Amino acid sequence: MADATEHPEVESEELKGLDSRRVEAIREAVEARDTARLSELMEPLHAADIADVLEQISSGERRDLVQMWSGKIDGEILSEIDESIREEVVDYLPRNVLAEAVRELDTDDVVDILEDLEEPEKEFILDALEDADRVAVEQAMSYPEYSAGRLMQRETVAAPEDWTVGQAIDFLRAAETLPDQFYHVILVDPRMKPVGNVTLGRVLSSKRATKMRDIAEEMFRTIHATEEESEVAYLFNQYHLISAPVVDESDRLVGVITIDDAMAVLDEEHEEDILRLAGVGEGSLSDNWIETTKQRFPWLFVNLLTAILASGVISLFEGTISRIVALAVLMPIVASQGGNAATQGLAVAVRALATKSLTESNVWRVIWREIAQGVANGVLFAAVIGVITYFWFGQPLIGLVIGAAMIINMFAAALAGLLIPLGLERMGFDPALASGAFVTTVTDVVGFFSFLWLAGLVLL
Repeated sequence: MADATEHPEVESEELKGLDSRRVEAIREAVEARDTARLSELMEPLHAADIADVLEQISSGERRDLVQMWSGKIDGEILSEIDESIREEVVDYLPRNVLAEAVRELDTDDVVDILEDLEEPEKEFILDALEDADRVAVEQAMSYPEYSAGRLMQRETVAAPEDWTVGQAIDFLRAAETLPDQFYHVILVDPRMKPVGNVTLGRVLSSKRATKMRDIAEEMFRTIHATEEESEVAYLFNQYHLISAPVVDESDRLVGVITIDDAMAVLDEEHEEDILRLAGVGEGSLSDNWIETTKQRFPWLFVNLLTAILASGVISLFEGTISRIVALAVLMPIVASQGGNAATQGLAVAVRALATKSLTESNVWRVIWREIAQGVANGVLFAAVIGVITYFWFGQPLIGLVIGAAMIINMFAAALAGLLIPLGLERMGFDPALASGAFVTTVTDVVGFFSFLWLAGLVLL
């Protein structure tokens, strides 16, 4: 078996944390079936880094690593693993290790794991939980997917609103179990309806005789269990919340959402928007080539159809192009410039819709702004390309034609980049997922048509 002295690089400063050399060393240890070496490399890592290692290696290496190191995989590591490979890792774990790992987790983390598993694994994990935890998890699973009820943790710290700081401190000290992470004591009325939040800092810094309601935060919001998790993330980001109580249809306390869970949702929303704008779905680097093909094929096919449509527009002007060959050289410039301009507007519009900064009250102001900048940029680039075309081909009229087409297409691009995502959002579709193909079609069709039509009108 390899001795640690054979690998002095492990002790170096550069190998503290996760880097490519450590991942490669882990691969080598797995291939050599060197359990001691693997433990030496893995144990210093944070749970999130261990999850990254599992995502970066191949499926076969992942299986071998989990089997060699399964006794050290705990609930924290399970909760950090990307959902695309979580079920695979769960399948590789010995049943007793899996049972012990899930018992360590808060209910929200257990729910997050269960959402990605098949029924046999779900039943095993539920059976492994304590009765109270199982009931709490099953109640959370009864809420709609992607709702606050799925996101919340059932473990809360609540106190009657008429308690003093001293009573609250004594209660916390006497409690047999408390959540691993909590930031507030939630004040409730006799019907268990939340009425305020008191930060732990204020509890610890106030005199024992102080009424809890007197040191409650001014900013207080409750979240309904059926609220969409994207809305929850927006509320946390918008109002700088640290935690927020979750209530049922009767406004009674059923759980709490903390900032780490809300920010994870916000991060996922941003990642989804970026991937969908590029038409690559919600894939992961750990997906195999078959899954990646399935995810990308639909939108590549849509792009093929739109490209055929643009080519159909070009075919209408075959005679014009055959008589003036320079048009074939220049027309991609008009379409490309319009496409880039539309993509800029599209990115801004999708982000504004996601953050709710684009609303009915300011939509017309934004539309006029986009029209103005589209025309302004169109005029500027029309002048630039007109001059270039004149010196390139020595024909002033071609410069005028491409300049006019540039203005028209930049105007169309500005409108399409804003109005298409707005329209899709109004119809209930995800603007990030579907806008790109439609915007590209508009700029290609308008660009080719305006340039070739003007060329036929002016030059022939």
